[in-house]
Order: sequence, then structure tokens, then C-alpha cells
Amino acid sequence: MKAKHYLVAATALATTIFVSGNLVMQKVLSGARVDFTENNLYTLSQGTKDTLKTVSEPVELTFVYTRGVGQDYPAVRAYAARVRELLEAYRSQSGGRVIVNEIDPSPFSEAEDEALAAGVTAISTSGTDPLYFGIIGRNAVDDQRVIPFLAPEREVTLEYDLTRMIARLDDPDAPRVGVLSTLPGMTAPGGEGGYTLLADMSKSFDVVPISQEFQSLPEDLDVLFLAHPPELSARQSWLVDQYILRHGRAVIMVDPAAKTAMGGGFLDTGSDHPRSDLGLLGTAWGVTLSDDAVADAANALPVPVDIGNGRMEELAHPLFIGSPASDMNRQDLVTADLTRNVNFGAPGGLLVGSLPEGVTFSPLISTGPSPSFIDAAEAVRDMKPGDVLKSYKTAPQPLVLAARLSGSLVSAFPDGAPALIEPSEPALAELARAEAANALPHISKSVTEAEIVMIADVDTLADDFYIIPGRGVVVADNGALVLNALDSLSGGGELSRLRSRSPSLRSMTRIDRMRERAEAKYFRQQAELENRLETAQSRLEELQDISATDGFFSGDIEADLSEDERAELTRLRADIMELRDRLRSIERDYRRDIDRLESMLKLINIWGGPVLVGLIGLLVWRRQTYRGGRDA
Repeated sequence: MKAKHYLVAATALATTIFVSGNLVMQKVLSGARVDFTENNLYTLSQGTKDTLKTVSEPVELTFVYTRGVGQDYPAVRAYAARVRELLEAYRSQSGGRVIVNEIDPSPFSEAEDEALAAGVTAISTSGTDPLYFGIIGRNAVDDQRVIPFLAPEREVTLEYDLTRMIARLDDPDAPRVGVLSTLPGMTAPGGEGGYTLLADMSKSFDVVPISQEFQSLPEDLDVLFLAHPPELSARQSWLVDQYILRHGRAVIMVDPAAKTAMGGGFLDTGSDHPRSDLGLLGTAWGVTLSDDAVADAANALPVPVDIGNGRMEELAHPLFIGSPASDMNRQDLVTADLTRNVNFGAPGGLLVGSLPEGVTFSPLISTGPSPSFIDAAEAVRDMKPGDVLKSYKTAPQPLVLAARLSGSLVSAFPDGAPALIEPSEPALAELARAEAANALPHISKSVTEAEIVMIADVDTLADDFYIIPGRGVVVADNGALVLNALDSLSGGGELSRLRSRSPSLRSMTRIDRMRERAEAKYFRQQAELENRLETAQSRLEELQDISATDGFFSGDIEADLSEDERAELTRLRADIMELRDRLRSIERDYRRDIDRLESMLKLINIWGGPVLVGLIGLLVWRRQTYRGGRDA
């Protein structure tokens, strides 16, 4: 075979092998990927992988996105690519149990009808067509769940939202939440007449009330919710202890100074000292509730205060704390997407002692940098802001108002179940004996790793603390905090261990620093020049008003001015022209360094590769030429 024909045949064979290899590898390695991003943006969490393994029936996820409209919004376009890539990761990791589709609901199309029928939100835009940007989930029996709009600012909870949707479609029964509480607002039948939060819970969960005299806990509870529980007997504490060791999911809200337990709102008074705490369980877990209430002057809420003579005035009250989003854990799903304050009333502090081995305590909400403990017996009554400040003794560090306890726990009852104390009534005694006989055997450590959300305040549940009375307008994220906790924990072990993810769009720190320096310089110079310009223009108007009195009618607008005033007028006009020119120059210089860096990056990105390849080629040619010269 001639060399020419051999070259053609070899090229054709190599091309065939290359194309065939790509087709085969695309099929064989379709789910394989290597994630080099800093925060593993394209790697599913272990909790998600475990959830996908347990999916018993196929789940279909339909990505609804109006491409033509979304292209006009860079943030939406970038987030849509992120959603599409994450959905592909779900599909490839599920072994065919998650089916992913995408529809583009153009106006008056069947896809738009499907999106609207499912409940996907049509977002108005500056154009004529709306933006559809959501996800529809369906299971094999046509149960449906929808994310109406994929807000880019909720990207940190995207994986959790998708995994929760799949888990709920695989098991569509509403999670059962057992509620044990002494608060009237949390014990209303069916949620009617109780707190708004209880009604909201009833919409998403099967709420199971637990009697204060319980001798056994309801079966098949997904989450146990203790909200200012009564003082538990040893037997009741043991039942709670055993439930948490077996199931591991609980939301516990306790309070050293529960104002709402006294039957009133913000500043109601009373004679009792309503307190709840973690008791023996907290001691075994290494976490206790402070004896005193917590005040936080930095985050004090304005509340109505009687200042005498029947007059009320809104004053910042350190015992009423509005914790901002900046004081919350942005890495935990319970608080990651909260954007408004969570309001507390004379809360306690969660204090960490000796944690069991392998158990972690993660703060969810903390106070500002300078909180203080206030005597709970005083805090629960009508304590004036001035009285609080007189008793204020700054703590050395922020105090924890809400936290998550995770890990394998040990029993608070190492000697086994306490003896049953039978009620005096024969019927109740017989029932107690029957329930005790059916109780599960005692265990000494966790069968399921615990995920417990603790909140050191119960006043936060009351409507007065986050809803405007009579208007129903929510002004704080109190309800969202509790619902997020229940939602996270009720999803099962895998789902409850998910955390929020880092956003895919990271800020460029160097450019941010350059922008901050430029803004500081720009605004300082701009403010100074604008003040001088305003002063000059005011003086100019004064001089022009003087000259306009007589000189206007004689044709000389400066006829009534002295020589000094005329010179000042000329100087002011020149100064005004100069100041305006300098302001325009500052506006031009504002982005000069950033634009220079942008141009440099463009130059490197566009020409860096070709220049580097050219230099390598030149080096290879020079080396071959040098070797050829030596061989000759």
C-alpha cells in the first residue's frame, strides 16, 4: 500500500474509532462525573443518594421553563442551567427511578395549559409573555407536588426541596406530628381557635394531640413536638427518652419565662413563674436551659410601654428580641432561607456542657455580641426597658437561642424503665397497666441517630409576636422557623440530615474590594463636591436676585452689583462649571479599575490560549531545527 493511501485509511480508521468510542462512553459513563468545584456544587449529598436508593416507584420530575423569556434575565438563565444540571444528577444517580422531563410553556400551548393546571406560577415580565420557572413532580398513582417558582435566592435549599419532593411522592401520606403542650393556643382541637401556627401545621401534617397525663406515646409518629410541656413524671420522661432513642426526631421548645403561658400577650403580668426545661433528658444530652431569661440590647424590639399618666409609647425593650437573619445559621436548612427577624420574648439560653461522644451541637440562632441574663421571675412580669438596662450585665459572648443536636444519644435512665405509678381511679389504673405491658423494652442508646431542634422560647409561637393583630400580616419568620424544623425532621433520617448548599454564583472578592474602595472614594468626593456646588448655586441665586431688581429693565443684569459682587459672580460661575466637570470625571473614574481588570481578563481569555499554543509550537519548531542542524 502506498504511503498516501495508508495515511487516508489510518485517518478514517482513527476517526471511526474516536466517534464509536465517544458513543460507547457516552452510554456507559453517562452518570460518571468529576466535581472540581470548591463547594461540590455538582455532587449530591449522601442524604439525597440514600433517599434515591429507597424510592420504590418511579417519580417523574418535569422542569417547567420558558427559555425565550428567561434568556432576557441573566440570573434566571444561570439558575436554570444549575437546575437542569442538578436534575440530570438526580436522574443518573437514581438508577431509572427518577424520570426527568422539560417543557417550554410558550403562550397558548399545551405545555402552558399543563403548567397552569399544575399550579406553576406565571411571573409577569417587562415583555408580553410571562415567565414560567418551576418543577412539577408526579408519582405512579398521579399524586402531584409542585415548586411553583424556583426563586434564585432560594438556591441554597434547592437540593433539599427536590429531595423532599421525591420523598413525599414516594410516601404521600402526611407526616404525623405528636404535640405535647400546656399552651392553650397549641392544644385547640383541629387547630381551630388556637395559634395561627397550629392551623398552619394542620395543613401540612397530621397533628396528633398528646394528653398531659399520657402513659404511652401515639404510634407511628414522625416527629415529637414538645412546646412548653408540663412537668413530666419519671415514667413520662422515660417514654420521651425511648422515643427519641428509637426514632430520633423531635422539636423541643422550652422557656424559663413564658409570658404567653400566663394568658396574655407582650407585656401581660401574673403571679406565677411559668417555666419549662429539658429536665433529665437535657442532662443526659449535655444541654441545659439557663435558669435566667436573656436580654439583648443590640436586637431589642420596639414594644408599647406605659410611661405614666395612661400614655403608651413604643420603646426598644431588651427582653423582646428580634434576631435578624445575620445571627442565624445559613448552613442549616431550618434557618437557611429565613430572611426576616425571628421574634422572642424573654427567651432562655441553651447552655452546652459535656456532650456524649459523637454528638454535635450546632447553633441555629444566637443573640447579638453583648447579651445579658435577667432574673426569670422578674423578666416574666411587666419589666420596663429602663429596669432591664439597670440589671444588664454583659455576657462575654453571644448566647444560643435555638440549636440542633445531632448524633447517637444515651438514655437518661441507665437503670431501665421507672416503676409505674398507677392512677387512683380503677379504670385509669387498668388502662395504665395495659399500656405499660405493651411498652417496648428499654434501650440504652440510640437506634436511630438523633436530629433534635431546640428553641429556648415558647412566646415565639404566639400570634402577637409575628402577626399584626386584626390584619393577619406576617412580619417575622417565627412560624417559618417551626414549620421548617418540622418539615426537615419529618422527611426521615436521610432528608433531615441534609444541609443547605452553597450558591453556584460566587462573588469575586477582588472585584468586590475594588468596588468598595471605589464607592467609598466616589461617594465621599461626590458628597463634598455636591455640597460645594449647592453652596455656590445658592450664592449665585442671591446675587442674581439682587441684580434682577433694577438692572434687568436697563438691559444690564449686573448693573445693581458692586465690583466685588461682580467679581464673585464671575468666580462662582467658573467654580460651578469646574465642579460639574469634576463630578462628571468622578463618575467616569468610578469603574476605571474594574473596567481595566475586565479588559485584562478578556485579553487573557481571548489571546492567552492562542499565544501559549503559538509559543509552544515555536519552541518545538526551534528544538527540531536545532536537532536537525546537529544531525547534519
